[in-house]
Amino acid sequence: MEVHYLLTTRPRGMNDILPLEISRWHRAEAIIREITRVYGYEEIRTPLLEHTELFTRGIGEDTDIVDKEMYTFTDQSGRSLTLRPEGTAPVVRAFIQNHMHAQPLPAKLYYLAPMYRYGRPQAGRLREFHQFGVEVLGSEDPAVDAEVIVLAMDFFTRLGLRKLDLHINSIGCPKCRSGYRDQLLAYLTPLKDELCATCARRLERNPLRILDCKDAGCRDIVATGPRFSDYLCPECSLHFQAVRDLLSLAKVEYQWDPYLVRGLDYYTRTTFEIMVEGIGAQSSIGGGGRYDGLVEACGGPSISGIGFGLGLERAFLALADQGVEEEPSAAKGIFIAIAETGNAYGDIRSLAFQLTTRLRDAGLPTEMNLIARSLKAQMRYADRIGARFVVLLGRSELERGRVAVRFMENSSQQEVDLDQLVSFLQSSFNA
Repeated sequence: MEVHYLLTTRPRGMNDILPLEISRWHRAEAIIREITRVYGYEEIRTPLLEHTELFTRGIGEDTDIVDKEMYTFTDQSGRSLTLRPEGTAPVVRAFIQNHMHAQPLPAKLYYLAPMYRYGRPQAGRLREFHQFGVEVLGSEDPAVDAEVIVLAMDFFTRLGLRKLDLHINSIGCPKCRSGYRDQLLAYLTPLKDELCATCARRLERNPLRILDCKDAGCRDIVATGPRFSDYLCPECSLHFQAVRDLLSLAKVEYQWDPYLVRGLDYYTRTTFEIMVEGIGAQSSIGGGGRYDGLVEACGGPSISGIGFGLGLERAFLALADQGVEEEPSAAKGIFIAIAETGNAYGDIRSLAFQLTTRLRDAGLPTEMNLIARSLKAQMRYADRIGARFVVLLGRSELERGRVAVRFMENSSQQEVDLDQLVSFLQSSFNA
């Protein structure tokens, strides 16, 4: 019983994407490829597995991802490998290893890839999920921050989402962050017993991570504490104001959230998160920020960076909640039906295969009957797969060098010379 269950059940928190669902993915992927082309980003693909140290150093050992959620194992050579839980660190590794910093900067890259985190599955949050992400390496200009944020909002808008809520903040640089850390620690230490168990542990190791806690009690405590904005150095303050001014010029509405830090240790200066209602307790569908010290921390030169990761499953969930209907799939094209049975079926099957090949060579999507069934059953099948045309191969028509073409949209039918079939269907298909 256990073996049969394992053979017929997918791992918890991982989904099959079935043919009836794939059109939404193709549409999202098409939007991604078009929007990145317009914005001037190039695709990058990194391995599914990376050395574990890349994430423990890049993301931070005291983050939830590293502490609780990574799929990590030791391979047969004794090396610790991890299924990538996020996209930025692998892109940074590829940027360093392939000496992309020696090429013209900034490097504007994007990826569309599965990620893996061992968390409790919930609405739109799976253990295997897919992210659209961008990374820009080699520029500190506030215009880059604004461009990345505008691109993220533009993607969701093109996808059809409404009621988007953009939150932004600046968490400064190491120079101004140390002063804020001291003030936050002084404020939180007397309140340690009121913090959740996780935040009580973080108090000594990394008090800034407490700002990212989702516990209601911790959030209430943080809301009355010192704010990052009061401790930003002049450079970081000017940078953040410039980002806000540029977003206003782009007519992108936002909320300044002084307690937004995101969940990864590598962030500096600009951080942002995009929320939408109706997808469960956690309303975020993506976010990102600047990470000016990450390349150097991973062994590369001192080069700044900024990026985002947007969850496609959560975006689809939000689209469904907002009642955005999927565009119907285009009709698949042509179906070759055999209007004969018995020995005649076998004789005509070779011609059906030949015609199917010729039509495909002409660029027309074509299928032929592959199961011995009645003509009535073949027509039902053609209708179910969304065929626009059915080519009926019958003995009497073929003896006259002709075939019947059924127009499925209106059930009309027309005989066509066999040697004119390809050109006839090409013109009909494009009409």
